[in-house]
Amino acid sequence: MQTYGVPIYAADWIPEVDVRSKILMDPEKSEENDVDESSSSSSRSCIVLSGGGGEGRSGIPNVILICRVDLDTNSLSEQPLGRLVLGTDLPYRMVVHPREGGLICALQNSCRLFGWDNIMSPREDNQAGEESEEVIQELKDVGQQLALAFNPEGSVLAAGAEDGTLRVFEWPSMNSLLNESQAHSSVKSLTFSENGKFLVSLGGPLCRVWEVNASTAVASLSKEKDEMFASCRFSLDSAGNEVLYVAANTERGGSIITWDTKSWKRKESKPIEKNSISAFNVSPDGKLLAIGTLEGDVLILDSTRKQTNQIVKKAHLGLVTALTFSPDSRCLVSVSFDSRARLTVIEKKNEKPGTRWWILAILFVILYVVAYYFLKAKGIISISLS
Repeated sequence: MQTYGVPIYAADWIPEVDVRSKILMDPEKSEENDVDESSSSSSRSCIVLSGGGGEGRSGIPNVILICRVDLDTNSLSEQPLGRLVLGTDLPYRMVVHPREGGLICALQNSCRLFGWDNIMSPREDNQAGEESEEVIQELKDVGQQLALAFNPEGSVLAAGAEDGTLRVFEWPSMNSLLNESQAHSSVKSLTFSENGKFLVSLGGPLCRVWEVNASTAVASLSKEKDEMFASCRFSLDSAGNEVLYVAANTERGGSIITWDTKSWKRKESKPIEKNSISAFNVSPDGKLLAIGTLEGDVLILDSTRKQTNQIVKKAHLGLVTALTFSPDSRCLVSVSFDSRARLTVIEKKNEKPGTRWWILAILFVILYVVAYYFLKAKGIISISLS
């Protein structure tokens, strides 16, 4: 765990190709780490964090940070590799381009695109959040965006606003594909399907499914009883089928709802945690789910059975704001208002003690019974009754 001095609202892993070509390419920044082509991919891992104190005069800056992750020692860098101050603009939400394109941050009234070089070597004259060529004109003066998402190819960008407007654009041309002013009362989460065909938007009691190319809604997924949807993520199950997960909160605590992506019907609703869910994500390999709670706990679950594999009690001092798995699904980074980022290494689930011996014993009994009846059928053994 490391403390970075500002409340952290968002976190994501930086694509390895960008780490190699844009972040650790400076000899002065990489000399002490001895980064070269023969080093493992884990030694080249970096995350990007965003957060701050907002508009007020709290003295807490609004920043974007790039931090090193060393999986050989299971540690985060004590000091950021890169730090960009944004003046009075709080980077409340962000999305990293999946290929080579930097990241987009949602500020109070607009969205801005930042290249990795902007963060690694910020200009001294751009410390006050002044407008520049980085402002995305199609997302300027549109209010606070609460959700941002790229499709897996990075060719489509979706933005969900606090006022409920959903906007979808081709990237990087920014040709409009969808502009729905009343998609929700407020858009809180967005996720693209693995093939990019569908986009799911979530707001309060309702999820809506949009077919991207047709620019139209094809299904509405409604809550049951006292459910309140919190977050949504597409993934693939163990059989390779696409599935939609929705994290929801009720008076009894958090639950994970699984939806069939062909019929858009509920498959399962599994209570998970007595406390409310504040953050949710799915591992890139689809095998794990991660949950952060209002109380600061972090849970890692098996995606098939929804059983808890790992739990970090009081991982943070307050609610967990974001969770992000590493690209190889080996570890998880969680962040919070407490200014801390925590790296949790995924534990391999071992067999329960005695399991292997029970299996061997059962196999022995089965083989014994089969051998007995085989020998009896051949007349080699017989039972005489007196």
